[in-house]
Amino acid sequence: MPSEGGGVRRTWAAKAGAGLRFLRRFTIPRQWLIAYLLLIVVPAGLFLYGYYERSAKILKDEVVRTMQQTLRQAGSNLSYRLEHIEDISNAAFMNGNLHSYLSIGPDDRSIAVQLQVIKDLRYLVDTVQSNSDVFRVRLFVDSSKLYAGERVNFFSLDSLKDRPWYTPIIGAGGGIVWTGDYEESYLDAGKLRVFSAARMLRDPNHFDRISGVLMIDVKESMIADILGDLQFTPGTQVYLVDASGTIVYHPDRTRIGTKVDSAVQDALKHGGEGSHSFKRGSDVNDVLYTTLSPVGWRLVAQGTDSQLSHRAVKLTQRSEWASLLEYIALFLALPFVLLAIIVRGMNRRVKQVITVIRKEGSEGLNELSPVNGDFHMLERSVDHLIIRVRTLVEEKYKAELHEREAQLQALQAQINPHFLYNTLDTINWIAIGKGASDISQMIDSLAKYFRLSLNKGRTIVSVEDELRLAQVYLEIQQSRFPNTFAFELDVQPGVEACQMPKLILQPIVENALLHGIRKAKGKRGLIAISAREDNGDLLFVVSDNGIGMDEGLVRQLLTEALPEVRGDGDGGGSSYGLFNVNERIKLYAGDEYGIRIVSELGAGTTVMVRLRAKREEL
Repeated sequence: MPSEGGGVRRTWAAKAGAGLRFLRRFTIPRQWLIAYLLLIVVPAGLFLYGYYERSAKILKDEVVRTMQQTLRQAGSNLSYRLEHIEDISNAAFMNGNLHSYLSIGPDDRSIAVQLQVIKDLRYLVDTVQSNSDVFRVRLFVDSSKLYAGERVNFFSLDSLKDRPWYTPIIGAGGGIVWTGDYEESYLDAGKLRVFSAARMLRDPNHFDRISGVLMIDVKESMIADILGDLQFTPGTQVYLVDASGTIVYHPDRTRIGTKVDSAVQDALKHGGEGSHSFKRGSDVNDVLYTTLSPVGWRLVAQGTDSQLSHRAVKLTQRSEWASLLEYIALFLALPFVLLAIIVRGMNRRVKQVITVIRKEGSEGLNELSPVNGDFHMLERSVDHLIIRVRTLVEEKYKAELHEREAQLQALQAQINPHFLYNTLDTINWIAIGKGASDISQMIDSLAKYFRLSLNKGRTIVSVEDELRLAQVYLEIQQSRFPNTFAFELDVQPGVEACQMPKLILQPIVENALLHGIRKAKGKRGLIAISAREDNGDLLFVVSDNGIGMDEGLVRQLLTEALPEVRGDGDGGGSSYGLFNVNERIKLYAGDEYGIRIVSELGAGTTVMVRLRAKREEL
């Protein structure tokens, strides 16, 4: 019994074969596939690429716009917080007690006064520091003040003079000056990074005298938290730049206090807010910025083109892939289905055409339901092809009829009653006049002629037999018409073994005798027959010195079959059979072969026969 595994394998093989046969039914011609790729897939791919690029640009612009709005909102929040600090500074600055306390001269050093000043200033400082945005209030006063060495909220003015922002503070004349992000050491809190809103305080009694500096410190975290909440793509740098192009805040603290790139500086000059692109090396950088109104700083978001568009790509990647798959299905799967339907329809129509042709012939195509386009052209082409094939078959049939007619005419000429009668009559007279030996010779020649012409029904004979047939024919005619003509044979050695259709030379020789020499009265005729091989061809030349023909008759002999002209008892039954002989040669050897006639009235005729040289295969 066969194993179960073998049965499963055969089942799978059968299914696979059925699947392959099914797929072959939908096979698309290679030309169609190439045309489809060049005319549909490639343009569609270019269109999709352009669409993707335009979509990516639009999405990037949308993301940039969204980021600009986010940056503007963050700038507004940060401006509000800084304005609030400035409002607190202004409120403290407007406190009259502050200025009066700071203007107390060095002469007023009573302990009671000093303690009251410290108490009131402490209350002012605590009030300001009660605000959640304020980390520390610091007053820098003359070192002669008792509380100048407190170093928590009160400091010596001299300790501020070595700071880089001291000169801008004094130069502002009481206006608020914001410091950048810097590190400060506090006795009670250690080292912290802060921003400070500082302003100079003047002595109200002596306006040209500096009584102190008020500084309100804000933790760096206040700004860092606002900027850290921005949902920008990884790699995007968000920082603050002052009017001179110095970075006052940056997540990378090593950048604080450095100048921004000149390209960024140029971009920041294009208004209070906006976006600008510039090229750095092989990367395209985008800069988005907005202005913080109270301090004049610029809030900047900087990133490369790929970083800023990353969010757009990330947000739309899924939809883009889905769209791409849909387009692939549209431009690949659907056309294949349509082509498969078209191919099936074509197969069905072709089967109908073949069935109709087999049953009813090409005439039945007219009964099929009409179709448009290529199928109509295909059916008409098939119709024309069938008609052409039928025409060729008919032409071949007619050619074969011509060949049979030529053979029949030759046979009829051989067994023509007039010919037999005259031959037998001549034999009789010879027997009477000369004796039995001549009768025997005549009968022997006649027997040879019939034997060679019939040749056991074969249509292809050797050159030797064909020449022998012509020779026997002429010998018989010499017996009939003694002393009227002579003949000679010139045969190249070796050509006798070549093969050729039979009854080619005999009609030509007969024409030469009956229509050339016999009609030349009072003139002894000569028929010359030569056979040789010429460049792979057989060349026969039959010449006579008879009456000849005019040029018009020569052309007519090879272009149309002339009606038979019966002889007057001289055996002229075959008339001009050269047309049929020429057609037989062309059917046998090809159109480049055949008969050529050269003739001149009164001088004679030469007939040249050219055949393909073939030897009998052993």
